[in-house]
Amino acid sequence: MELSIPSRYCGPPESGNGGWVSGAVARAVPTTPGRPAVSVRLSSPPPLERTLTLTSEIVRDPDHGPGVTVRLLDREHVVATATAAPDLEDAVPGTVTVEQARDAEDRYEGLADHPFPTCFSCGTARQPGDGLCLRPGPLADGTGRYATTWTPDEEADVPLVWAALDCPGGWSAGIAGRPMVLGTMTARLHALPETGTPHVVLAWQRGSQGRRHLSGSALLSPSGEVLARAEATWVAVDPTTIRPRESR
Repeated sequence: MELSIPSRYCGPPESGNGGWVSGAVARAVPTTPGRPAVSVRLSSPPPLERTLTLTSEIVRDPDHGPGVTVRLLDREHVVATATAAPDLEDAVPGTVTVEQARDAEDRYEGLADHPFPTCFSCGTARQPGDGLCLRPGPLADGTGRYATTWTPDEEADVPLVWAALDCPGGWSAGIAGRPMVLGTMTARLHALPETGTPHVVLAWQRGSQGRRHLSGSALLSPSGEVLARAEATWVAVDPTTIRPRESR
């Protein structure tokens, strides 16, 4: 199976948005009742507009039986690896209304300084209809949680939902003034959002370990129902090093 990442879905200017790419790979992973989520590890910046290959391999888990490992390859080079994963156990820390999320958008740090303004999910250089234009900012309640609204202007699919869950987590983990890239992301999708309806993406910090910063995020319906959720590990980087692997 082949996959090409359109330039529309970039994060940094020359590589794919981590959430969208992870969601595109996750679609190829079969899940089970014991492993209803998918975990994706990004090994290198995903190149844009290049034919990549998706491969699958059956693996055996002593607790859950046979499973499948899916790899995204740029020739023999591994770009991403994905497997089914157990459900996310941590509770979503409360709910947020659309009005509260809109208020938080006024405090979006990316409006003053954005490490990757071209980002499909949260870039300030993108326009509605071209990018998601998420503006995750800290809520006014002092909890440290971040929130933004998202009104899908096209029919949402799995990669789009993963992209929406992606960047709010990064901002809640402290990406402002400290560029980070997505290292791993584990997500479970319960239902797709409705086109043209305002939803809320809630995000929160889950700790840090040196250069690694942990986040959680959830996509909420207008009534507060959890439609999807994710946990991610972010890695602080020098932004000058974020370039896709050159074609051979």
